[in-house]
Amino acid sequence: MILETERLYLRKMEQSDYSALCKILQDEEVMYAYEHAFSDEEVQEWLDRQRKRYEDYGFGLWLVVLKDTDEVIGQCGLTMQDCNGKQVLEIGYLFQKAYWHKGYATETAVACKKYAFETLKAKEVFSIIRDNNIPSQKVAKRNGMKVVDQFVKHYYGMDMPHFVFSITCDEV
Repeated sequence: MILETERLYLRKMEQSDYSALCKILQDEEVMYAYEHAFSDEEVQEWLDRQRKRYEDYGFGLWLVVLKDTDEVIGQCGLTMQDCNGKQVLEIGYLFQKAYWHKGYATETAVACKKYAFETLKAKEVFSIIRDNNIPSQKVAKRNGMKVVDQFVKHYYGMDMPHFVFSITCDEV
């Protein structure tokens, strides 16, 4: 276990979590900000990328698990992301649709912010969010973040405007 909150715990992804990831990454509604649901190969690449991040950085996206049932309901964690040509520490989150609007994303994002500042001694954390992803923007705001920039990512053959949210350790 990496992190624990009142209702949830976060743990590293393993190969055996592939089917749990498929429930998230292959749902078109969940993946609307990516403009497509992932193929089996893309899910495997995602899983491999997280496991490589654990090796390279000691962190990555972690699985979010309900304490009461041990059910995997989403993922949340910290990754290094390109933001206008600069590498930044990002808090990211993605949950099964059945678990939207229940406070889980905020609960885990706040825990990840605390981990970034207290454990990793980060000076600032970011969330990079599509302009059309209002629920994720609300999570970032509830996590104390504010918009500091915007840019366009080129992904999957499309231009996708993004807002850059951030908070510094001095603002907590």
